Formats: sequence, C-alpha cells, structure tokens
Amino acid sequence: METKKKIDFIKNWIKEYVNSMPVKAKSLVIGISGGIDSSVSSTLCALTGMKTIVLSMPIKQKNEQHDLSLKHQAWLKQNFKNVNGYTIELDNLFGAFKTSLSKFDNDHGMANSRARLRMTTLYQVAAANQGIVVGTGNKVEDFGVGFYTKYGDGGVDISPIADCNKSEIWELGRELKILQEIIEAPPTDGLWDDGRTDEGQLGLSYKELEEAMINENSSNRDKYLKIRKANLHKMDPIPVCKIPN
Repeated sequence: METKKKIDFIKNWIKEYVNSMPVKAKSLVIGISGGIDSSVSSTLCALTGMKTIVLSMPIKQKNEQHDLSLKHQAWLKQNFKNVNGYTIELDNLFGAFKTSLSKFDNDHGMANSRARLRMTTLYQVAAANQGIVVGTGNKVEDFGVGFYTKYGDGGVDISPIADCNKSEIWELGRELKILQEIIEAPPTDGLWDDGRTDEGQLGLSYKELEEAMINENSSNRDKYLKIRKANLHKMDPIPVCKIPN
C-alpha cells in the first residue's frame, strides 16, 4: 500500500475503533518522546480530528531528547487545533520511587520503572479525559524482538503502527512532514541516564533486524532469534494454570 493510503487507512482505523466502543472515547492520549514512532503515532491521532492529548514525560531526560519532544509538541499544536500538549515532570516521582525501593535497586529494573511510571501517567490523564491510551510501538519492536517494557510502553489500549516496520515508519514520517531533526535522530527508548541508543542495546540496527525477520538466511538471523527468544515472555500470552475437571 502506498504511503498516503496507509496514512488514511490508519487514521480511519483509529476512528472506526473508537466508534465501535460500547462507551465511545472522547479523546486519544499518547506519550511523545521526540522519537519517530511517537511522532508519527501522535500525528496520525491528530489527523482523526478527535481531541488528542500529547504528553512529554521527562525523567532525567537527555536535553536533546526532551527538546525534540517539546518541538514536536509545539509543531502538533501549531498544525492541529484538536491537539492539547502537556509536559509532566516525573523526576520527583521517580526519585521517591527509587528511594522507597533502595533495598531492591537494579539498573535494568529502574529503567523499566520509568516506562511504567509513564504508562500510569497516561492512564490517569486518559481517565480524566474519557480517553484511551494510544501505543507507539512498531512491528519490529512489538512482534519481532519484543523491545519494549512489559506493562510500560507495552501497556496501551490500541496500537495503530504495530503492523509497520521501522522503515515504513520513517516513510510515514516523511509523508507527514515530521520535523527533519526527529527523522534523523538515532532511535532510543529514553530510559537510561547515558542516553544509549536502541542499536547500542540491541546490537543490530533496525534495518538489520527487519532483514533478519524476513530472511531466514540472513547473516544476522541467529542474533535476531536470540534477542527474540529472550523477550518472548512479553509477546506470548500470560501463562495460566489450567485446573483439570
């Protein structure tokens, strides 16, 4: 499907989902990080014409990442009258959380806790605005290597771009005229103080991951499968103990 038609399809899919709800949502709530995925997702939400609430939620954020989030928020508000943008500082909340759990400190756990605090914030804002939380994960992250936080950025009501590979997201971004700075920025989850990139964490670029997903003979196939296997617990249904009759 060509990019323009894909944009219309996703926009209409969001509207159709909302219209099909037993109790129709009155707003779309989405977190924006300054990355391409959340920038594209939030713009698609804005295109529906529905009230769209975008949240920048910095937690010890690198300035360059937070700046891009604020620039995208301003761009959306300038281009769409149905967009409300807010910056919610979560440094103090995260600091209190970390102090309360000092006996159980763990760097990876605390990184994931940032994503979970943001998820909780999104749902509170959604509750206050009769809204639903919109996800920002792409196909490679959500169904390929499971590169997201369980019950963090993986905790959403709908996932409008989860059937799009990363290369498609960049195409959508260019068509939507997303800020060039965002399109060119190295992808990062923004969960670490050192600002590490997605490629630095995964060991493969998104281009390499996409190729390995599709091509069983890829030189990166084994690396891809190793990452995927480690994260299958996020992608598979929760195990349920079935009691025999």
